[in-house]
Amino acid sequence: MNRLKRIKRLDVWAVNGSAKVLTLLSLALASPSVFAQSADELAKKLANPVSNLVSVPFQFNFDFGGGIDDDGFRSTLNIQPVIPFSLNDDWNLISRSIMPLVYQEDFVDDDGLSQYGTGDLVQSFFFSPKEPTSNGLIWGVGPVIMAPTASNDSLGSEKWAAGPTGVVLYQHGPWTYGTLANHLESFAGEDNRADVSATFVQPFINYGAGGGLTYALNLEATYNWETEQESVPMNMMVTKVMQLGNQTVSIGGGAKAYLAGPDNGPDWGLRFVFTMLFPK
Repeated sequence: MNRLKRIKRLDVWAVNGSAKVLTLLSLALASPSVFAQSADELAKKLANPVSNLVSVPFQFNFDFGGGIDDDGFRSTLNIQPVIPFSLNDDWNLISRSIMPLVYQEDFVDDDGLSQYGTGDLVQSFFFSPKEPTSNGLIWGVGPVIMAPTASNDSLGSEKWAAGPTGVVLYQHGPWTYGTLANHLESFAGEDNRADVSATFVQPFINYGAGGGLTYALNLEATYNWETEQESVPMNMMVTKVMQLGNQTVSIGGGAKAYLAGPDNGPDWGLRFVFTMLFPK
């Protein structure tokens, strides 16, 4: 299959999906909110990774450049359900999952073929107090585990890995700022694949502009201790909480710039998010 046919096939899966997200985003930004107060409350909860809110984000990422001859393309749909559980009067357990669905071409040397399938599942659990501390600090800690669920060798590590994860943040007025981090070390898997030893740090800042509208900026820095390489994309996003029929959702989009990365890493990208919200 030549490159033109591969791109046409990609259009059906990725471009049409992103066009739908863009259409929803434009409708949301153009329409006044009829439930501004509750929309602002939900937007503030969404900005908190350990809030007591059930949500199912669908995060579409499109990365350009890098790979073979610096003209590679990768699209990743991260399905990221967040489910809080009440343990007692004082503590919640927050389950956060990331299941990637990946399409890429010209990123690896595979006789000119593209790759498509699932990536590795990352599952995090945060034990978090139900109420902030006396000085307003919100935090959560727990374990993170990565399972080798990739359907293609080039889309995953073929390793089991685990480690600690944690988040700390403040929310003052319309502002939310904090940091989420984890570290993964492999402990089992295919012997002929490289070990996993990676640290992820995500500082973030969000501003609630009213009517469920939020401006967000974050870094998603990953350092690979095995290869001594880092990847640091910066994401600039705008999202809005709105009502679609009987379903409360948040939709948004933005740009991604890679401030650092390996020689074969992407140069820039786009991100669109569609999140289903299930407030109690």
